[in-house]
Amino acid sequence: MDSATDSRPDTHGAGITVQRALELPGLRSGLPEIVAGADRLSRTVRWVHAGEVPNIASLLKGGELLLTTGYGLGTRPAEQRAFVRTLAERGIAALVVELGPRFSRLPAALVDTARAAGLPLVQLHREVPFVTVTEEIHTEIVNGHYALLQRAEEVHRRCTEALLGGGGVPQVLGILAGFSGNPVFLETADGRLLYAAGEGPEGADPLQVWEGLRGPHKNAPPPAGSVLVDVPGGGPGTAGSVRARLVLLPVRSPLSPVHRIAAERAAGVLAVVLMQARQEEELAARGRGDFLTDLAEGRVRAEDAPAQARVLGFKPGGSPLLPVVMRVGDPLSPAGGGWAVLARAVSEELAAVGVPVLLGVRPVEGRVLVLLGLRSESERAAVADRVAAALRTGVERAGMRRPGTPPPVVVVGVAGGWAAASAGLRHAAETATAAQGLTDRPWYDARRLDIDLLLWRLRDHPDLAAFVDRAIGPLRDHDRRSKPPLLPTLETYLAHAGRKAETARELHLNRQTLYNRLARIGELLGTDLDDPQTVLALSLALRARRHAPQP
Repeated sequence: MDSATDSRPDTHGAGITVQRALELPGLRSGLPEIVAGADRLSRTVRWVHAGEVPNIASLLKGGELLLTTGYGLGTRPAEQRAFVRTLAERGIAALVVELGPRFSRLPAALVDTARAAGLPLVQLHREVPFVTVTEEIHTEIVNGHYALLQRAEEVHRRCTEALLGGGGVPQVLGILAGFSGNPVFLETADGRLLYAAGEGPEGADPLQVWEGLRGPHKNAPPPAGSVLVDVPGGGPGTAGSVRARLVLLPVRSPLSPVHRIAAERAAGVLAVVLMQARQEEELAARGRGDFLTDLAEGRVRAEDAPAQARVLGFKPGGSPLLPVVMRVGDPLSPAGGGWAVLARAVSEELAAVGVPVLLGVRPVEGRVLVLLGLRSESERAAVADRVAAALRTGVERAGMRRPGTPPPVVVVGVAGGWAAASAGLRHAAETATAAQGLTDRPWYDARRLDIDLLLWRLRDHPDLAAFVDRAIGPLRDHDRRSKPPLLPTLETYLAHAGRKAETARELHLNRQTLYNRLARIGELLGTDLDDPQTVLALSLALRARRHAPQP
């Protein structure tokens, strides 16, 4: 039996409540008296039907308001009780009986059975034209349905505008969450979380809501009153397939039919987004990349990060966290399957490292962000070697390095807790950009690239270009006019800390030729290459010329 607060929500379309139907002029003119089910007038009236046959219940589908003068109710109490019970089992919204020739008052058997079954029963003391009542209620229902469609269509319009404006899944989910007043989730077909938006009770993070209600029970039915809408797949051979699932959970307020309609509209927009993303792996990797970027940029607090990371499958316990960032050389033109293939390939490679891994991608910046749980900080270098190799192998497998493009840059930060991981990811991400163009290495220690990072941050300052020009301008001018070029000799000499034998060996020169070139460099620059201040200035200028505008 339904409870006193059960409103029998309409699952087929818009409707009005029994209470509203009784307030319309047609029924109100009949002086309606509620004799049973007065606490259930919030039930939805989906349609109106009038009839006088005993088996009328077989013609109904549920949600109807039935109008009758009582000729089909039977003359015996047993018939009347059976009539009412059958209607209640059918799920009609209410039974309205017009008093007149058949009944001057409703039989007790009829009233008692309606009360026991929880069926609203109304008697009309005046004759009313049933056709007028039917037209009024149907008009109200149609108008209500149109209003629902308008509200849902507004959500669809806003989602489409967000997509056309460059937005993606987070923006679409955010619009739907704001409309429904509840958190909204996008899951894979097998129940893995891709994205979340909105707030839970008392402003709770939506990831915590999902973990509490959906995370441990992915295959269990969602909470009562939830809205689940399949997002269809796309492309050849995918007709009828489910790419993802949109889930609205009623944790802040109840969900109504308009929210389902809006979710269905939003699902169509999301289908376009998912087709653009190509594969669920990319969506999941982008979601993890968004989390790691938010962590790096301080939008996720260190104390909140472990819970959100657990939802994404990363459970390092209390072990030190090692941040790693890779920047690919050609982020805007991935070949083959693109970022989905890269994420999958790198994940497969990293599986052999044997430590907890959280990997995400940021295609706009051309970055792959990784957070690893170390057993101890002493294994940082060994794990970094394996991770860097996995990242580079993943790039090759994904076909994302094109001929002539620079190799990917892998930067490893400092191991520590969640607060250190936040700062380490941010530092490594910036350093990976600043390290473009350096001598290729399997990976760079972020701490050893602070000077390059500082110079990169000054790249647009005119003083940097002026400094480079003062320090090595004469050599640059010489190399444009004459052979052999002298800048490579100076770079190698400084890289070997002024050790002439090692410099000559790397350049494949005999000692005297090297001495002559160094003397010529000192002459052109008007300086002494043995002076420590001169060496420092030249080293900085050589590193800064990668970032300073070329004259």
